[in-house]
Amino acid sequence: MARFTLPRDLYHGKGSLEALKQFEGKRAMICVGGGSMRRFGFLDRAVSYLEEAGMEVKLYEGIEPDPSVETVMKGAAAMLEFEPDWIIAMGGGSPIDAAKAMWIKYEYPETTFEDMCKVFGLPKLRRKAHFCAISSTSGTATEVTAFSIITDYQKGIKYPIADFEITPDVAIVDPDLAETMPKKLVAHTGMDAMTHSVEAFVSTANCDYTDALALYAIRMIQKDLVDSYNGDMEKRDSMHNAQCLAGMSFSNALLGIVHSMAHKTGAVFADHGAHIIHGAANAMYLPKVIAFNAKDETAAKRYGEIADYMGLDGATTEEKIHSLIAYLRGMNDALNIPHCIAHYGADSLPAEQGFVPESVFLERLPEIAKNAIADACTGSNPRQPSQEEMEKLLKCCYYDTEVDF
Repeated sequence: MARFTLPRDLYHGKGSLEALKQFEGKRAMICVGGGSMRRFGFLDRAVSYLEEAGMEVKLYEGIEPDPSVETVMKGAAAMLEFEPDWIIAMGGGSPIDAAKAMWIKYEYPETTFEDMCKVFGLPKLRRKAHFCAISSTSGTATEVTAFSIITDYQKGIKYPIADFEITPDVAIVDPDLAETMPKKLVAHTGMDAMTHSVEAFVSTANCDYTDALALYAIRMIQKDLVDSYNGDMEKRDSMHNAQCLAGMSFSNALLGIVHSMAHKTGAVFADHGAHIIHGAANAMYLPKVIAFNAKDETAAKRYGEIADYMGLDGATTEEKIHSLIAYLRGMNDALNIPHCIAHYGADSLPAEQGFVPESVFLERLPEIAKNAIADACTGSNPRQPSQEEMEKLLKCCYYDTEVDF
């Protein structure tokens, strides 16, 4: 028996933020990030819609990118004081992910962060509040997923919280919000969505329901992402739907080691002045992981199906996989994303010399590999890597060398 879970309601299309007017409750807390939602007027509109619905509204602002365990605990304390019956998370993946974790702590104050990280081990939520997610970026799709990513900065590790209990009750996918994204964010979130779709399709937990969503999302991203990056707002609107479809797929089919590696390399070099941004990490690692997973016969066949669906060249499965890898690398070029960690600049753009020194990477490699294997996303990857294989794969992602093992 398998399970397929999505939000109870999903409002989409321009102006769908107005759905907040229909909510029923007494108190709503809105969780937001660094200020773009306020700057573009969306936060004020959300507050006014909720007040029109008869609710008292409190804001929890300033949630940082890659939200920390400390931010989660502070936000939960604010919820315990205000006692909302609606939690409204608004913005990119970071405020939505943080609010999901806050929600757990709000409902169960005795819960520790370690408890939250037990995969599909959360108690029943919704005893105190329902959850609405409003996405402003087109990639993470956390507005429809059973996942949240929280960073433990003391360990330099990003931890995925995974449980259907944190799937939002309501998702609002309003493309008006996505039109405010800066160009670099369009690139990174778009390739995050592509990675979600590809990993979901080859995951060992895939099924008919998830396959349909993944393939159609891949086709939309292929058609729309680069033009969206170059300023086509019609394509930008379409990408907001595509990433949501990708999220519906991977939330139920799960992911693979592209995400495991991205989670464990994202913050581990922060002491050298920067993070490897999640979407960019996925974009760099995806071609390498496809080459690694393609040694598995079932995965190879499914990568070939993706290539066929995208209309790529190839008479044999091997040729189709080669075309898929080449196409994805070409997308990275078109989106100004580096191909490897060695050339990943501190600003996330391609650089002759990246911000992660080779000596530091090699020193930390065994621990990164160990943590990546232990990541929640590894279990559904079609090929299970050993410690040695994971280290070799990460080296390929650092140096941009061929995967031949």
